[in-house]
Amino acid sequence: QVQLVESGGGLVQAGGSLRLSCAASGDTICISAVGWYRQAPGKERELVAIISSGDSTYYPDSVKGRFTISRDNVENTLYLQMNNLKPEDTAAYYCNAVCKRYGSTRDYWGQGTQVTVSS
Repeated sequence: QVQLVESGGGLVQAGGSLRLSCAASGDTICISAVGWYRQAPGKERELVAIISSGDSTYYPDSVKGRFTISRDNVENTLYLQMNNLKPEDTAAYYCNAVCKRYGSTRDYWGQGTQVTVSS
C-alpha cells in the first residue's frame, strides 16, 4: 500500500505561482512513475505532468513552459511548481503514483488539493 497526501493548493491571482507537494508513505519502494493530474468541475481528469523513475518528464502543451515537476526520492516527496497561472488552471489537483511489483501494476491517488486562479 502507498499513501499519498497533497498540500499547497489555494487561491491565487492570474499570473501568480503555487507549489504543490505530495508526500508518499508506505510501500514507496515499488513506485516507478509519479505524476500530477487535475480535474475541473464537469470535465474529465487530465494529465498535468509526469516524471519517470529515470527523471524523464512529460507535460501537455497546456502547461508546458509554466509547470515543472520534480521529485525528492530521499524525502519521498513529489512537487509541482506552477508559474504564470491562468484561470483555466483552476481544478482539483491529484498526485498519482504507479507501483510495480511482482509483474503487476497498481495506481495510487491522493485525496486532491484545490487550486483556484482568479482573473
